[in-house]
Amino acid sequence: MTDSSQSQAENKEYQPPEGAVTEHIFRDRDQEIPYQVRAEWTVLRKREKPIAEVFHVAYLAQEANPAQRPLTFAFNGGPGAAAAFLHLGAIGPWRASFNDDGSPPPPPAELVENPDSWLPFTDLVFVDPVGTGFSRTIDQQDQSASTDKSSDQKSTQSESDSENREFYALQRDLDSLAEMMQRFLSEHGRWNSPIFIVGESYGGFRVAKLTKLLQESYGIGLNGAILVSPALEFQSLDPSDYDLLSWLDTFPSMAAAAAFHGKSRTFSADTPRDEVISQAVQFAANDLVRLLLQGTAMPEEERQSLLQSMADMLGLPADLASTAQGRISQSVFVRNLLRDRRQVCGLYDATITATDPYPDRERFEGPDPTLFGIQRVFHGATNTLLREILGIKTQRTYHLLSLDINRNWKVDYDRHVLESQIGSADELRYGLALNPHLKVYIAHGYYDLVTPFQASNRIVQHMKLDEQMAANLRVHHFGGGHMFYIWSDSRADFAKEMQRFYREATAY
Repeated sequence: MTDSSQSQAENKEYQPPEGAVTEHIFRDRDQEIPYQVRAEWTVLRKREKPIAEVFHVAYLAQEANPAQRPLTFAFNGGPGAAAAFLHLGAIGPWRASFNDDGSPPPPPAELVENPDSWLPFTDLVFVDPVGTGFSRTIDQQDQSASTDKSSDQKSTQSESDSENREFYALQRDLDSLAEMMQRFLSEHGRWNSPIFIVGESYGGFRVAKLTKLLQESYGIGLNGAILVSPALEFQSLDPSDYDLLSWLDTFPSMAAAAAFHGKSRTFSADTPRDEVISQAVQFAANDLVRLLLQGTAMPEEERQSLLQSMADMLGLPADLASTAQGRISQSVFVRNLLRDRRQVCGLYDATITATDPYPDRERFEGPDPTLFGIQRVFHGATNTLLREILGIKTQRTYHLLSLDINRNWKVDYDRHVLESQIGSADELRYGLALNPHLKVYIAHGYYDLVTPFQASNRIVQHMKLDEQMAANLRVHHFGGGHMFYIWSDSRADFAKEMQRFYREATAY
């Protein structure tokens, strides 16, 4: 290559794969909303050189003044999950079809219209972090490719490279999302739009962190932040024999699940869910905490009485609670609650069950019905939408949930190995103080054993918010599990809650 041609190649603007732009009409119960869908890649840069392509699907209502319309960036968690769960489970104008109770229907996956979409009150941008969905790093040896074919080839080659893993890190991930948002706002002229962010699970952790980062370091003011089943403080999700928090936080969700399945010996089958949860929360706060705190120092008669009460409330054998000394793990609970029926409950929604394929084995080795059981539904619906309806032409595999990303995730800021687990509640407090107009909404499903609702309840109660900040933060929970929105009633209720939340967050 001559010096001249090399210079031209270096100066040529990098082109990501070709996306797709389509026009549609959302038909609500009493209105029609014309909208445009843009399924495209945003190029991230490092020292002005392209380093990654972030895939996103944007739903933009065709209104006279689009800049005045709210704009919401949405992403899931994992880390390692694409945005398809929020996209096609709750928020977008299409959704993957589930049974009304959140259980997966028989294959093939069906894509249906979603009357509970948020599109009537906000534009939507679903973002797949680098390594998930169709998002990839760029091969640094070939940045001049401009066709989808060559971009596919070079990005596929680098999918497992260490370059990709630059983004598998806490702070780098946050910065990449913030950069993507900046570029989207600039490219689409939306800097004056009311901006919202929504994230689920680890995505809720991201949202809490971003309330500080976006406003302080990237110049993006936020009207609202929605945290769906968030993991706010990882210390509370890391149980051991020597702490209390995780056991106390998970107990009410287990008790609710036991009552749901008719296994509780404390509550009758017709006891209202709210009453079950209220009593379970009180038991955890007044009795279970003493049992776990005192351990064998508690008088034996009192200890056995509390263990029996715990077992009755959870619908488990008393000897199981006694052997565990009150520390019943999620995995033990879901394996044993319905063991007499040869069924196992889901960790992410304990109301959903599956047959235990190995009932005679000591350890449970079967599938979790609420994680791996639903992936086929989202895989099928997502590929149908992107490839067949929207017309994306790409050789890339859509990475719905990458365990490689999850295994290789790291903390990439200065932190000693002996420091406590990471958290995000401090950043959320900071974001609320930084912007007194910011509204925050935290939501969980009652039957989620992975990120239990009581953890967020407890954390919020200890955030030391002043009166104004407390008024700007709302916590509300729904029937269902981690993805409570795949329950039909909860999805509809969530949409109504969000419509009110957006109205309040933009009413100045």
